[in-house]
Formats: sequence, structure tokens, C-alpha cells
Amino acid sequence: MTATKKITRSQRFIKLEKKYGAHNYEPIPVVLDRGEGVYVWDVEGKKYYDFLAAYSAVAHGHCHPGLVETLISQSRKLTLTSRAFYNSKLGEYEKFITGFFGYDKMLPANTGAEGVESALKLCRKWAYEVKGVPKNQAKIITCENNFHGRTISIISSSTDPVAKNNFGPFTPGFVVIPYNDINALKEVLKDKTISGFLVEPVQAEAGVIVPDSGYLAACYDLCKKNNVLFIADEIQTGLGRCGYILACDEEEVRPDILILGKALAGGMMPVSAVLADDEIMMALKPGQHGSTYGGNPLACALAMTALQIIRDEKLPENSYRLGNILRIEIEKIRKEYPETILSVRGKGLLNAIVIRNQAGKTAWDLCMDFKNNGLLAKPTHGDKIRFAPPLVITEEQIIECVEIIRKTVRNFN
Repeated sequence: MTATKKITRSQRFIKLEKKYGAHNYEPIPVVLDRGEGVYVWDVEGKKYYDFLAAYSAVAHGHCHPGLVETLISQSRKLTLTSRAFYNSKLGEYEKFITGFFGYDKMLPANTGAEGVESALKLCRKWAYEVKGVPKNQAKIITCENNFHGRTISIISSSTDPVAKNNFGPFTPGFVVIPYNDINALKEVLKDKTISGFLVEPVQAEAGVIVPDSGYLAACYDLCKKNNVLFIADEIQTGLGRCGYILACDEEEVRPDILILGKALAGGMMPVSAVLADDEIMMALKPGQHGSTYGGNPLACALAMTALQIIRDEKLPENSYRLGNILRIEIEKIRKEYPETILSVRGKGLLNAIVIRNQAGKTAWDLCMDFKNNGLLAKPTHGDKIRFAPPLVITEEQIIECVEIIRKTVRNFN
């Protein structure tokens, strides 16, 4: 009689997801159960450094006490009213966030993709009612290798075949140009129906593609000269991730439309926001756009706390300083093992390495080795690995993570 092999707790949870969940993700095979600060623990109790931070959403660290307290206190009082009524948190939050970033108005939403969709609609509405573009002719420019979400309209401007294949027909009205190419933008702006330019200050999902210094400022100036809205997708790059409150701040660029998400609620729940001045935002009238959960009291309370923590704990400054240290140290590893790491790039604590696949082993295999050594990261676009820990990480912890990376790369063959 053959004994039945006992499966682990992790295997049991993974099996459940594979059987009952849609297969639209390919997670690293670790089942997380608890988190605190920069650490997470799996269901077997093994401890890891979180070097992805939920794609930058957990900027404040897991279960930040201030956010937990806000979550508990507000959830005991009022969570959802819909926008059919006023609530005691939304106006307070709108005043707080517009003052924080220096805009007239804020449109509350939930997910990053919803924030992008809202910005696209707002840009088109402005184009017809303020700029005077003929009806149904407004175009919005995006960049190759962009990642703004996965809705039909958003992927209509994607150049990623995985995101687009067999999801057509697509939404018209987008013009796609190369990223980090001022001349390409200048050429396409000759079309007077162009209404907006949607851009990531750093292309995170593409593998942390950092544009040339001055690129954002030059794009902004071109948009101003052509009466085109500069729309910054700071969902992943903003809120301290790149070493500034906004990545655009480095070049003193103030977007006409600013999109925020992910870290806006510190990983406690989905919260996003679109900010703009009155000339743009007031193009929207009642009934023309909305969201049942957008602006709910719980989200408002969490977002205010999250922003206050970012400011009080100087998370952008921490990101700037430790990001420089991390890149310097990983560059040393690259020089030690150039046959494995081809390049290192990033800003603040949004960084990536490019891996040379060798002997049949890939970036995925290296991430599995990182996991085995106590550090969690995930590949993107095949040969790139993003390093984006919570912004509350310390220098001592950064150095410890560097040693894990060095040890793992040394043994990768």
C-alpha cells in the first residue's frame, strides 16, 4: 500500500487558487500570511524581506500602526455612503489633498486603472468643451512600453502583445510614440486634434525605464506650447517612490492632470485620485462620471493619514538616500558578476536589474533563489527584476538585502 504524500499548507493554498481562481496571474510560489514593516511571513512561518511592496502600494510598510488605527476607527464609524449623499470625510479629504499637491480640485476613485480612465475622459471632455477640438476627433498620446492598467481603453494604447492579444476591437483615439524621444512628440503635436500626453515619469512595469534628464520638462514645455494637457501617471512613481513626493518634482514639472494610486492608502485598500485645476476639472458635470466607492469615508480617512505619514516620516527623503545606496551596492555586484547582471537602473527605491539568461536559467529562476534566501521580488518582461521595498526600510536592512542579492547572484549558474 502506497502512502499518500502529505502536502504543505502553502501547497494547499496554491492548489485552491489554481482550482477556483482565474489564471490571470503567475505568482511566485509563496503564500503570505502576515506582514510588518519591510517583512512578510509565509504560512509556514518563514520570514522574508518584501522587495516588491505590492508593486509599490505598501510604501509605508506592512500594517503601519497609524494606518491600522485609522482603518479601525473609521470602519467603526462609517465606511460607505455612495455619492448620492455628502459625507463628513470627503470634503475634508479633498481640501487636504488639493492643498498637499497644489491643485484646485480632486476626483476620487478606487483603482489605478480607474484613475487613468477618469483622466482620459476628463482630457477628452476638456478637449471638446474648452480647447474646441471637433466632436469625436480628440486624440491622446501615449508611449511605447507603457503600463497604465488593463482595461480595454487603456490597453488600446499598449504595445505589449500579452496585454493586447485577443482583446480587440480596441478604443480609437490614441497615438503611440517612442518613450524618451522628444522629436517624436514634437512631430505628432503638429496634429491639432491632439489633446493630451499621458506619460509615466519612469516606466516601472516595463522594467524601470528611466528617461534622459530633462525629458519630462521638455515634454511639458512642448505640451504648453501646443495647448495639450500633460497627464502624469504617478500611480507607481509618486508618493515618495522615486525620491520625491512626485517623480515629476525632480524636473519641477507640474502636470495638468495628476493621477495617483497604490500607496495613496498605504496598501490598506484601493484608493486613487485625479487632480487638476478648475479649467479642466469643471468640464465634468453631474451624471457624466462617477464611482459608487469613490470618495468613501474609509478611503478618505486612510488617504489623509497615508499622505501625512509620507510627509512626517520623510519617506521621499529616505527613498532618495537609500535608493542611491542600493544602486551603488548592486552596481558593485554587477561588476563582480557581469555574466549574470547586465545593468542596474532606477530612481529612489524604484530599481531594476537586467539579467542575462544563462544555462537555461532565467530571471524567474533567480527570483526563486531570492525567495529561498529570504527576499521576495518578481521578474517583469522576461529578463528584468524590480526592486521596490517599502520606503520605511533602513540602511541596515538595505545592506542586509544587498548581501542576500550578492549571495544569490554568486550561486546563480
